[in-house]
Amino acid sequence: MAMLWKFMRVAKYSKTALSPKVKVRGIPTHSRHSSSKSVPSDFAASAPCSNTVELLGKSYPQDDYSNVTEKILSKVGKNLHNRKHHPLWLIKEQVKEHFYKHYLGRRGTPLFSVYDRLSPVVTVQQNFDSLLIPQNHASRRKEDNYYLNRDHMLRAHTSAHQWDLIHSGLDAFLAVGDVYRRDTIDNTHYPVFHQMEGVRLFSCHELFSSVKDGEGLQLFEQGHRTAHKQECHTMEAVRLVEFNLKQVLTKLMTHIFGDGLQVRWVDCYFPFTHPSFEMEINFQGEWMEVLGCGVMEQQLVNSAGAQDKIGWAFGLGLERLAMILYNIPDIRLFWSEDERFLKQFIGPHIWQKIKFQPLSRYPPLINDISFWLPSETYSQNDFYDLVRSIGGDLIEKVVLLDEFAHPKTKKVSHCYRITYRHPERTLTQDEVHRIHQAIEESAVRELGVEGRF
Repeated sequence: MAMLWKFMRVAKYSKTALSPKVKVRGIPTHSRHSSSKSVPSDFAASAPCSNTVELLGKSYPQDDYSNVTEKILSKVGKNLHNRKHHPLWLIKEQVKEHFYKHYLGRRGTPLFSVYDRLSPVVTVQQNFDSLLIPQNHASRRKEDNYYLNRDHMLRAHTSAHQWDLIHSGLDAFLAVGDVYRRDTIDNTHYPVFHQMEGVRLFSCHELFSSVKDGEGLQLFEQGHRTAHKQECHTMEAVRLVEFNLKQVLTKLMTHIFGDGLQVRWVDCYFPFTHPSFEMEINFQGEWMEVLGCGVMEQQLVNSAGAQDKIGWAFGLGLERLAMILYNIPDIRLFWSEDERFLKQFIGPHIWQKIKFQPLSRYPPLINDISFWLPSETYSQNDFYDLVRSIGGDLIEKVVLLDEFAHPKTKKVSHCYRITYRHPERTLTQDEVHRIHQAIEESAVRELGVEGRF
């Protein structure tokens, strides 16, 4: 959910962007139905000297905002959430079945519709403007997003589809898909992950029909904005929407993780939604955040054509739920083609109890890299992107080990520790040395650093 996205640090966009030679071809994923087959990504570098990217059947001219890398584009179209028996598919199907079963319309049909094939290529307007994110907001910066150009990007959240789906006349829906963000590198972060967006809108009758003597209650007023409500909402409406939202999500988490689950809500303040919360669950004695949610910004609802309704929205990460439910220790495993991983999730039904059995734990190889930074425009995200572009999924973790400022020259040096580990075999020192050397050379060439190798 975009309103609850914890926007990250300012950084300089990566120069390790897609070269003008790259062409990516794929199959559009616009069809609107609840489940379908995965569409493989057809990625290939080619020779034509064209300053365009061809992706999912469309061409996008590159400009000064283009920063998507070949490694990232190779993931587009994989659609792990639609790959049968994949753990992300299992989580998606469990949530979908829960909503289909427990929330029915007047005719006994499912209230929520599901969209899991929406294209990950969206406009900047869809990803930010439609969600009322200001032009100068940190979340828009190319340092934290993957842009095809100034007008198009790989979605940073499934909230990018909220406005379009509401505008099409939907009052209750789930949108599922792969999302893309430039981020740090460790066992819980990956530049491509999967989200599920949930939205529910209520008319005055729907919200107050079960309230005794609720005929006189209203959704809207001319009041003032506080941390508890928007200026146009009545307190009665906000409290009922908040109660419904928390009830829906508590039932969902209990259904997935079982009875006895401890849930707590952490109040948040965000400029785009009031009130808003993060849900944490107690799993094996540790409190873990699993989703963000809140009352929808009424200006968004109004602009999409639902002026007489009020609603809530939530966003949850499928990887986070799957890692907790199945005890999967490393987010890279979701991209594994190893049958020893995939076969563990094949069962007679989606609710089968599964505990991931670790593959042989191959030893890590660790190398450090130090360099002087070129200027204040350097970004760690640039370096992380470069490392992942070269080392791929052999990179388990990158940690900033040391930061040093020279007392005379005032130049700043960073030392990073890179942990290499193959999830399916033992790496050799020679192959790691070649990758590490390529990272050193590319950092000098692409980021303008001065090596201390």
